[in-house]
Amino acid sequence: QVQLVESGGGLVQPGGSLRLSCAAPRSIFIVSTMAWYRQAPGKERELVAQILPGGLTHYTDPVKGRFAISRNNAAGTAYLQMNSLKSEDTAVYYCNVKPNGYWGQGTQVTVSS
Repeated sequence: QVQLVESGGGLVQPGGSLRLSCAAPRSIFIVSTMAWYRQAPGKERELVAQILPGGLTHYTDPVKGRFAISRNNAAGTAYLQMNSLKSEDTAVYYCNVKPNGYWGQGTQVTVSS
């Protein structure tokens, strides 16, 4: 079982910023697409952003222009920079490795005044 280590969640006011990190074994990381999903209470888990091994990125429409996904292949770590946060961004955020399907443990992001 591959372990992904997430960090960076927390409580932030609307308009604030957070950065999430996800570390994976480098041998898997460098050949994998890294993705961030989120799941709000009572809702299905949804894809937020993903980044291919070569750096091509994809974002779901609600976060375009506010979130930025990046990766450091040498460190085996993916990041999700979240700016201009809104209350509707409140969710548990999960890191995911494709195509293997490994998941992180999830980190809570709460946007509230």
